[in-house]
Amino acid sequence: MFLIDTSVWVDFLRNKRTVATDHLEMILDEKLPFGITSVIYQEILQGAASEKDFKTLVSFFSTQNFFYPTSDIGSYQGAAKLYFTCRRKGIMIRSSIDCLIAQIAIDNKLTLLHSDKDYIEIKKISPALKLAG
Repeated sequence: MFLIDTSVWVDFLRNKRTVATDHLEMILDEKLPFGITSVIYQEILQGAASEKDFKTLVSFFSTQNFFYPTSDIGSYQGAAKLYFTCRRKGIMIRSSIDCLIAQIAIDNKLTLLHSDKDYIEIKKISPALKLAG
């Protein structure tokens, strides 16, 4: 099961060809199971260029599989620990949201498809994070 990060959806929606968008096209063509998180959903909707685009995005993305933190507090603590450990090792993660998305992927045993170098850095300190590609 794949968790598709905002970074991939943005490139896909802009028709930007990348290794990750090619992978997403394969997932969609082969009807492989995938999902998003509520934060990814929010980030995608925030990027809408018009009211019409917003409604189109809601129509498609609101029907997808959603993955959530598996613990009311533990998942957020795990995300904070990822951020903290990266920082202690001199790795600066640009967004704490990336740590939460990574933790949700870990908690739900998902493979994260992304185009964001922060996840490569998080993987260095958390081998439990499975990345596509």
